[in-house]
Amino acid sequence: MKEQKGRDNFIMQAGILAFAGILSRVIGLLYRSPLQRTVGDLGMGYYSSAYTYYTIILLISSYSIPSAISKVIAQKLGVEEYGNAHRIFRCALLYVLVVGGLAGLFLFFGAGWFVTPEAVPVLRCFAPTIFIYGILGVLRGYFQAHKTMVQTSISQVLEQIANALVSVGAAALLIWNSFHSFQEPKTIEDQVMKATKGAIGSALGTGAGVLVALLFMSWIYGKNRKAILERIRQDAHENRDSYFAIFKMITFVVTPFILSTAIYNLSGAVNNTIYTKGFLARRGLDSLTIHTRWGIFSNQVLTIANIPIAFASAMAAAMIPTVAQHAAAKEFEAAKDKVGKAIQTTMLISIPCFVGIFALARPIISLLFKNDKGTEDYATYLLMALSVSILFYALSTLNSQILQGLGKLNAPIVNAGIALLLQTGIGIFLILYTKVDLYAIVVANISYSMSMAYLNHRAVAKSLCYKQEVKKSFALPLLAACVMGGVVRVAYMGLLAVTKSPKISVVVVCPLGAAIYFIALLLCKGVGEEDLLCLPKGRLLVRIAKKWKLLR
Repeated sequence: MKEQKGRDNFIMQAGILAFAGILSRVIGLLYRSPLQRTVGDLGMGYYSSAYTYYTIILLISSYSIPSAISKVIAQKLGVEEYGNAHRIFRCALLYVLVVGGLAGLFLFFGAGWFVTPEAVPVLRCFAPTIFIYGILGVLRGYFQAHKTMVQTSISQVLEQIANALVSVGAAALLIWNSFHSFQEPKTIEDQVMKATKGAIGSALGTGAGVLVALLFMSWIYGKNRKAILERIRQDAHENRDSYFAIFKMITFVVTPFILSTAIYNLSGAVNNTIYTKGFLARRGLDSLTIHTRWGIFSNQVLTIANIPIAFASAMAAAMIPTVAQHAAAKEFEAAKDKVGKAIQTTMLISIPCFVGIFALARPIISLLFKNDKGTEDYATYLLMALSVSILFYALSTLNSQILQGLGKLNAPIVNAGIALLLQTGIGIFLILYTKVDLYAIVVANISYSMSMAYLNHRAVAKSLCYKQEVKKSFALPLLAACVMGGVVRVAYMGLLAVTKSPKISVVVVCPLGAAIYFIALLLCKGVGEEDLLCLPKGRLLVRIAKKWKLLR
């Protein structure tokens, strides 16, 4: 297996991983509609509550493994210590078998500590997934260290396809076996049972997706094993790191990654607790109403808002081995150049996504979910308010991984802790002393992402003596995106008047919006030929721009 090289290859690899990430999230978004119809908003509320705490345990045990392992293996590959790189790989597998097994047992037997009784069996269904995910994470990290994201990308798509099929199928089967009907039961007890059965089916789908991805990555590793072993035999380095030293290194590298990622993603669990427990106690609403509202927010609003962040996550994954190698070689100018390109490229994607979702929030909700008028209004305004967080989450996610690649492992932990305290204080205050309902969580979410973006960006600037370029990275993309937002809004309203169909109208204006943004960005000199060539399908974009006489 050869390490992928080439000019600005990390952006190309990030593009591949981003495409897979976005495709996976689109698949996830598309199956949410039939899943919602099958299990209902209450079932989605139970599933989301259980999933939140499953995610926390996963973050603590296994989620950061791909990033951490790619960093330490990339450093060994950078000096061609292939034998030591493979030793790290084997030790990492043993590490996740132990940690993942303990975490899975803890989640299964401790489920009642985290969620309401109705959601306990749902949370227990996630326990085996934690064990499987650790092994999958090591395999993904091993290939990412070679600066190739293709294997991870394909596994992500396969994972989401299996997740979608099994989630809907298992939920429907469990509900049908219990009630022999998909109609909403009349009694409260039966409504809760139906929702729980549906949520269990969804949890089984998550596990099935991870298992399919693991089988694929294992097959890929098996195909490459002969070449890997041959390269190890040709390794001329005589010194081999001891297993004790490797386990020590893995522990000291993985632990900061885990803490940073766990605290960074803990905001969702904190928001869930603040709303489902704090609101219940303060306003006296029943549990069904609270979980139904949370299901609308988490299943519809958050799912849509998280799709554009996939690009930033992919860019971050691609950045870690690149920045780690530059930092190890003390090539700080090269590191600064990569950081600048990564931030510019991420903003080129994230800014129009924020504006587009804000401008077309209602038709997007209408296209993807079946709601009554009141629920659609509720979800629309929540999504419009939350859309601004896309920018800040994208920037903070990228800079957090840059800091880890630079070896500044504690900075993201401290920054995430500060942001979490700020978010928690704002969320509790708004829930207890105002009547803004779920908008309290939206405001808390935005404050968290803003503070994380600022703190992480400041830490990167300090670590590299780096000054962020503003005009091409932020100002011009925002100008072009605002032009796009105005045009697509007018076009949507015009098409809606003609077709009377929100779904047809939004499907037509979305590609129109992408073209308008591309044209506006070129006209205001927001990107040049060199910038386009760094992107996936960059040569095609350059040819189109020159054909339209937007580039010379």
